[in-house]
Amino acid sequence: MRLLNLLFSKSNQIPRWFILLFDVGLCAIAYVAAVITRYSMGVPDSFFYAALSVIPIVLMAKLVTIYSFRLHNFVLRHTSVQDGMRIFISMLTAFGLLFLVDAVYSYFPQNTSHILPFGVLFLDFFFSMFFLGSYRAFIKLVYMRLQSHSDTKKIPYVVYGGGSAGLTTKRKLEQESTEGIKVVAFFDSEDGTQRKLLEGIKIYSSLDLESVLTRLQVKQLVIADPDISIAKKQEIIERCLNLNVIVRTVPPVNKWINGELSFKQMKQVRIEDLIERDIIQLNKEEIGKQVNGKVVMVTGAGGSIGSEMVRQLLHFKPSKLICLDSSEIKLYELDAEIRDLHRSAADTFAEIVVADVTNLSRMIKVFEAFQPQIIYHAAAYKHVPLMEDNPSEAVRVNVSGTKILADLSIQFKIDKFVMVSTDKAVNPTNVMGASKRIAEIYVQALSEHHKMIGSVNTTKFITTRFGNVLGSSGSVIPKFRKQIEEGGPITVTHPDITRYFMTIPEACQLVLEAGNMGNGGEIFIFDMGKSTKIVDLARKMVKLSGLTLGKDIQIVYTGLRPGEKIFEELLNDNENTLPTHHEKIMIGKVRQYNFQEVSERLSELIDSYNTQDNMIIVGKMKAIVPEFLSKNSIFESLDNNVQLPNSSDLRELLMK
Repeated sequence: MRLLNLLFSKSNQIPRWFILLFDVGLCAIAYVAAVITRYSMGVPDSFFYAALSVIPIVLMAKLVTIYSFRLHNFVLRHTSVQDGMRIFISMLTAFGLLFLVDAVYSYFPQNTSHILPFGVLFLDFFFSMFFLGSYRAFIKLVYMRLQSHSDTKKIPYVVYGGGSAGLTTKRKLEQESTEGIKVVAFFDSEDGTQRKLLEGIKIYSSLDLESVLTRLQVKQLVIADPDISIAKKQEIIERCLNLNVIVRTVPPVNKWINGELSFKQMKQVRIEDLIERDIIQLNKEEIGKQVNGKVVMVTGAGGSIGSEMVRQLLHFKPSKLICLDSSEIKLYELDAEIRDLHRSAADTFAEIVVADVTNLSRMIKVFEAFQPQIIYHAAAYKHVPLMEDNPSEAVRVNVSGTKILADLSIQFKIDKFVMVSTDKAVNPTNVMGASKRIAEIYVQALSEHHKMIGSVNTTKFITTRFGNVLGSSGSVIPKFRKQIEEGGPITVTHPDITRYFMTIPEACQLVLEAGNMGNGGEIFIFDMGKSTKIVDLARKMVKLSGLTLGKDIQIVYTGLRPGEKIFEELLNDNENTLPTHHEKIMIGKVRQYNFQEVSERLSELIDSYNTQDNMIIVGKMKAIVPEFLSKNSIFESLDNNVQLPNSSDLRELLMK
């Protein structure tokens, strides 16, 4: 009884030395059986006893190979096909050793016979494999039978993926989880594997997902198929969410710790998994040619987009990467990350520069000191409600900062200037979007102006325009996640509000690709996929958290914020697009502006900063961008050609 408890209890294990001796004992029986079988046909007794006399040599060889291949370290109740292969290889090795011993013995002239006849060794090989494998299989079968009586208390899981990764996942779930898990089904999309068995468990078609999950009362599903497409994974997650089934994912094999999968690595899916898109295929060779060995500067390097641009650019080995930002703490964190990732080359790869892009004298010194050849301009204020309250700062940073960098790029003959813009620049309804559109207009007009006057080796100005990025500063997803952790409520501005989303790495990859293909003056529009309803995003996040909407947590509608749109656009009504060689990047055909007129109006706008009068500043912005029509904002009155009071009178009226 004690032996059975040791064999089948998870909390106890038979000593490894006991299994080693037991295996050697079985090998002794196998060898004797081989000798008896071989010499049972009336052979003289001398041959029989001579074969038995070398048992110590045989057992020594078996002991060495069993120990070397760690057969005694198997967890007997979890014997697998891989374990069977190790038994085969170890016994084959023992066969080879013994054959070699016999060959050496027979080599000497005084030895006229074999001490280990080939027939005996051949039979011993098969008998040993049979005995060692059979008793392990027997223990596993008994264990599985005993387990079946206690499985009613375990949490039912299913695994999506009927291959080796699925099998490994199943074993890790049942072995390592402290919850008490039983895998009750496998799912696979391949027709050839459906309705088959894997370790006694049925493999079902993904078409049967809902019926099987409901019938077996499954609590969680683990996606273990390494080849599953992003679209298929998202479909599986959505179907599971509708049944309140929690979904976990297994990381790619190359991310397993020391080549081994653990239960802790099976992470619960996040909302990002439902918005993720297929990996972008970059023209890495061409980007490498453009960046390798060059001095590259990234402004706003401490921000969400800027820091990811830095990470990706490091792979292309620029001679110097200038990481420029006005935030000391963000640059400190970025510097520490770069040094961790590129310790041997941190000093030569990256230069951390604390600077404000709106400080002309400081930026001149930066250009003079580092002589950048390519600039990725990501520095900007991007938060819509904050800029609606602080339009002078939107003008100072987004407009004046961009103008300073663009002008210096011409002065210092920068090769390329790639500006990161936003979908909010299209038919802007807020100050932030309008400020970015004005920056776009200036950069485009400057580019066309220098082309027209025939400037030699002029800077190629390229603008990239895309929507919201997941996880960026001010993004709705971190906000919802925090609200869910705090028990709610989740605040959504409007039930119909939608947004385009892409991941930060995807956005930065497209910026690199667009920067590479641009010839100057283009506005590149990124394929943002389908727009997502924000309230649906919130509902899915609640389900992914295992909570029930309306019971555990509520959604509250707070109303549109100043300047906020219900629907975002990527092109205005008078624009259209042209395709490029990259399916996710288009060229926007936009209105051309006269550089002299733009330059004069821009100077007036920048000078209006000193007034600190929001009405005057926004009025000048609307004069430059006629399609800028404010929404849910005090600046709506500027769109009606009404005689406006001055700022102090306006504040007085609003107080009343």
